Amino acid sequence: MTDKLSILMLTSEWPTPEHPEYAPFIVRQANSLQRFGIQIDLFHFRGSKNVGNYFRAWKTVQNRVSTNHYDLIHAQFGQSGALAILPKSLPLVVTFRGSDLEGIVDRNGRYSLAGKVLQIVSRFVARHADQVIVVSSSLARSLPRRDYHIIPSGLDLEMFHPIAQGDARRMLGLSPTQPIIFFGGNPDVLIKRYELAQAAFTLTRGRFPEITMLAAKGIAHSEIPLYLNAADVLLLTSLHEGSPNVVKEALACNLPVVSTDVGDVRERIGGVEGCVVCADDRPETIAAGLTQVLSRRERVNGRAAVQDLDERIVTQKVIEVYKLALGRAENSHSRA
Repeated sequence: MTDKLSILMLTSEWPTPEHPEYAPFIVRQANSLQRFGIQIDLFHFRGSKNVGNYFRAWKTVQNRVSTNHYDLIHAQFGQSGALAILPKSLPLVVTFRGSDLEGIVDRNGRYSLAGKVLQIVSRFVARHADQVIVVSSSLARSLPRRDYHIIPSGLDLEMFHPIAQGDARRMLGLSPTQPIIFFGGNPDVLIKRYELAQAAFTLTRGRFPEITMLAAKGIAHSEIPLYLNAADVLLLTSLHEGSPNVVKEALACNLPVVSTDVGDVRERIGGVEGCVVCADDRPETIAAGLTQVLSRRERVNGRAAVQDLDERIVTQKVIEVYKLALGRAENSHSRA
């Protein structure tokens, strides 16, 4: 069945020449599905909170559906799913990944009106989807009452693997001895709360004067494994997350993680000795976690905790959801 499936995949996030680091987890999933014999026709767009952009994208999607044969549509993010309904003519699978259900944070640290609209749209899409995937159980709290599948984004465990720290630092031209924090997000993305990370960093520097913090901004995804292996700790200070990929990637490289308690972070690192889930998001609490990890400066046994997230395993689970969506559509047609 799977070698004949033709999927229209919709996503509002995709790498661009200006931002090659965007959404590598979606690129990886699309490529993996193709290796499993799924035909993928990918349509990506940027909504940018602009109704006109969504209307033009909706027209493009409807045109593709009317002129091509697809077995189903897989929308990445709730806002992408809105392009596949009104009318809904094909079985629809939607993967919700975080802010589409949690909301968008403004520069004052509050959830914005645009984020509330996005939540409403996403819940509407969830009601009309044939199958729903969430990347962590925490997101399910924001869904309307319905069945769903928890399938985190997968990992390329061949790409993300342990490298000797000294070798990684030499390749990046970094100090062989300086303690390094790697901030697991783009500082420009408000939900990541870089100012909170800086506050915790300043407090930590009182104990480790030579410490530095590098951020994942403008770094090609192919280079992230080097930075994770060069660092002493990954820091995540997000207000909310779905299933933060950089945490799983750090674990695959055996890098300790200090993080706020968001998404599925506790599930991922709670049982890994040497990692810290912060009890609250005060700078002092986060700094204490960083101090604890940096005082040890040891790698962790994180790789064992993410073996089930191998992209090939995750892809098979997604294909099973496709089959369920097709079966539901066939049953609906037979009842009609």
